[in-house]
Amino acid sequence: MALGRSATFGVGSLILACSLAACSGGRSKEPPLETFTAEEIYERGVYELNASKKPDAGLRYMQEIERLYPYSEYAKRSLLQQAKAQLGARRYEEARASAQRFLDTYPGDEDAANAKYLLALSYYDQIDEVGRDQGLTYQALQALRDVIEQYPDSEYARSSILKFDLAFDHLAAKEMEIGRYYITRGNYTAAINRFRVVVEDYQTTTQVPEALHRLVEAYLALGLTNEAQTAAAILGHNFQSSPFYQDSYDLLKKRGLRPDAKGDSWLARIYRQVLKGEQL
Repeated sequence: MALGRSATFGVGSLILACSLAACSGGRSKEPPLETFTAEEIYERGVYELNASKKPDAGLRYMQEIERLYPYSEYAKRSLLQQAKAQLGARRYEEARASAQRFLDTYPGDEDAANAKYLLALSYYDQIDEVGRDQGLTYQALQALRDVIEQYPDSEYARSSILKFDLAFDHLAAKEMEIGRYYITRGNYTAAINRFRVVVEDYQTTTQVPEALHRLVEAYLALGLTNEAQTAAAILGHNFQSSPFYQDSYDLLKKRGLRPDAKGDSWLARIYRQVLKGEQL
């Protein structure tokens, strides 16, 4: 694939580099780029992007290829190089625009999967702290899903799956953060609603064991022992090696209770699903 190739700083590129750098003494005026081929400008741009910590010089060459040689092979390659460089510089909106321009111009190209992946990264790379607004996380999930579904056999699908799982876990972690806050405020009903979302909607994430444990805490605080015992039973059935199970077990034991599915709550229905071998 074009973007995967290592750039070769060939003879034409050397000529361009020497001309632009004014090899004769550093004072010569830069010759117009129109005097060079698309390949020469492209190779110079790649060189600048690789050699400099700041992408602006390299990006200038890549953007000039689009202007001087639109719809050429090198104009196509330059769009992907721009998106990569802009991502590296954390210029996410610009990277998104470059990747989208590639997809709009070359929708059926063999590198469309790469462009779609770079587009997804323009959202994903902004996901950092759990406390931030989750709008970008939802956008990242959708963009990663597009890569997975539209290009399942591409080299980018596996990476997208891994990142999708991490982003999904990130959303669950946000629910956990809010639920824990409600517990510290004594608002157990609101906390339960958040932990329920994790258990029901984010079943494949790493947040589920703690969510079940926090449900035990919250239900015990409200005196709802059936629900607390059932949450602990699910925790013990699916995550017995988790330290959260031991914590829940100890909480129940102090009250003369034990993990056991009781009643007909939403947790009891989930427990029955667990017994049938269905996904929690």
